[in-house]
Amino acid sequence: LISPPPHHDIYSIEDLAQLIHDLKNANERARVHVKLVSSLGVGTVAAGVSKAHADVVLISGHDGGTGASPLNSLKHAGTPWEIGLAETQQTLLLNGLRDRITVQVDGAMKTGRDVVVAALLGAEEYGFATAPLVVAGCIMMRVCHLDTCPVGVATQNPDLRKRYTGQAEHVVNYFRFVAQEVRELLAELGFRTLDEAIGRADVLDVDEAVDHWKARGLDLTPVFAVPTDTPYGGARRKVREQDHGLEHALDRTLIQLAEASLEDAHPVRLELPVRNVNRTVGTLLGSEITRRYGSAGLPDDTIHVLLTGSAGQSLGAFLPPGVTLDMVGDANDYVGKGLSGGRVIVRPHPESPFAAEGQVIAGNTIAYGATSGELFIRGQVGERFCVRNSGALAVAEGVGDHAFEYMTGGRAVVLGRTGRNLAAGMSGGLAYVLDLDERQVNLGMVELLTPEADELAWLKKIVTRHHELTRSAVAASLLGDWPRRSASFTKVMPRDYKRVLEATKAARAAGRDVDEAIMEAARG
Repeated sequence: LISPPPHHDIYSIEDLAQLIHDLKNANERARVHVKLVSSLGVGTVAAGVSKAHADVVLISGHDGGTGASPLNSLKHAGTPWEIGLAETQQTLLLNGLRDRITVQVDGAMKTGRDVVVAALLGAEEYGFATAPLVVAGCIMMRVCHLDTCPVGVATQNPDLRKRYTGQAEHVVNYFRFVAQEVRELLAELGFRTLDEAIGRADVLDVDEAVDHWKARGLDLTPVFAVPTDTPYGGARRKVREQDHGLEHALDRTLIQLAEASLEDAHPVRLELPVRNVNRTVGTLLGSEITRRYGSAGLPDDTIHVLLTGSAGQSLGAFLPPGVTLDMVGDANDYVGKGLSGGRVIVRPHPESPFAAEGQVIAGNTIAYGATSGELFIRGQVGERFCVRNSGALAVAEGVGDHAFEYMTGGRAVVLGRTGRNLAAGMSGGLAYVLDLDERQVNLGMVELLTPEADELAWLKKIVTRHHELTRSAVAASLLGDWPRRSASFTKVMPRDYKRVLEATKAARAAGRDVDEAIMEAARG
């Protein structure tokens, strides 16, 4: 566990905007939050977050932090939340963006005074974490990620969980005291409600403690500044919703055309053109299926959508079981992001003059974070193929650099060339590569093996399915000379994953508890 975690699909403000759009499509009823560390320039980033249509921006101070946070992050990263919050509020006001986004703040908040100061500096919502945990019994051993919490707060170990003595009433009582202090301070300041206090930094003043000799020359006036002369009006808090543009999404047409199928789960076939302005196609439809049928979704291939053209980013993101997106043309980045049981096919038009296996037909970061489902791509794809894949099957005919990066599960099949740094950080799952150049592999966590007979049989079945769905010339050539060509496959196997699989097999043969054996194997 890493805290804070890396996000492998965010490397620019444009990537962040796309992720926000994806998440809003996945659940349009949910609010999308973006967490920013309080630091110099955080106001500019918060303005970008607002323009990217996030519903909430969270300014997190340098205090606090989870027990999984590295000590260097706790001690040396970020600034006090007061400074970051003041900069954010002022920047949003000056740019006419404050009225469309909720500002949240956290960072070792403990008292009602913290809440009131945060409100005066512009925050509408306030995060408490460490203090309520202490009330519930936490003694701050900072081992939340090691499964060894001695008081049973952050552990899966049943023996340690027996030591937990916290009660919900203690937390409720704590927040009652916080709320009472907030009411008293608001009354002293002359405010009837907390809403009236938001953004009123003009009523803040410096404490006598600033007269300390170390603070000589310190000017806190910029922190208390309240921009008033702006061309955008004076709303100091959120008063309207973000425009996510979902009413214009292609999925609205898909939902309308598939309504009968959504009602009684009978099969339906749809054909629609698609352009690269149509982002996140299939996700709103998938969210509607999940809302009605839960995570089980619909029977396989209930809704089959044939798309023709060039798809925008995040084609088939979070697609649930029962939906097949058959893309005839090409697609941008993030195809199959978070794939959750659906099927995505990308193939060139049958009349295309080029050889598909020699062309890039889909972009970067394919099948990122996929948990289940299938992805068949006739042609090459960009970098970071199957990054953080944890359960899906993905087939491509050539991949760029960093394929299988941080992969934790699922299976990947590559029927062509690979880029460099293959399998970096790969801790689970299996990958099979045709004619692999071993110099391209990062051997830090994996080893290269020859597939066994049962694996070759499975590979033949997958290659056959790839040919049936995409009419792949590469697959046809392989199947035409399978006994000889199948010997060219290399199996990429994470060493730790191999040890866990062996421990599981041995535990079942011996009648032992499988979970206990896996934990023993994971600890080495």
